[in-house]
Amino acid sequence: MSQSYRSRNHQAATVLAVVADITAVILGLWILFSLLDANRANDLVSVVHDAAQWLAGWSHDLFTMDTDWLRTVLNYGLPALVYLFIGHTLAARIRRG
Repeated sequence: MSQSYRSRNHQAATVLAVVADITAVILGLWILFSLLDANRANDLVSVVHDAAQWLAGWSHDLFTMDTDWLRTVLNYGLPALVYLFIGHTLAARIRRG
């Protein structure tokens, strides 16, 4: 295997891991904003909410318990963990080549 091929694999793995991390940060920020009852009229809160809604769309209302804070933590926390796990697992496999 050539050095440039390994370098490209390493770069691709790094990009994949960073994308997974950013995705988890966005979801984590929304959890934090929600738990702290952030002003949804604020532009930053609105953008984070919209992004988190889109990223966690596949798990929307997966958990439907009555406690709002727990429902938010689970419905947005699970996708964050899934993205981290899948992103870093794939990055590790790419690095091994």
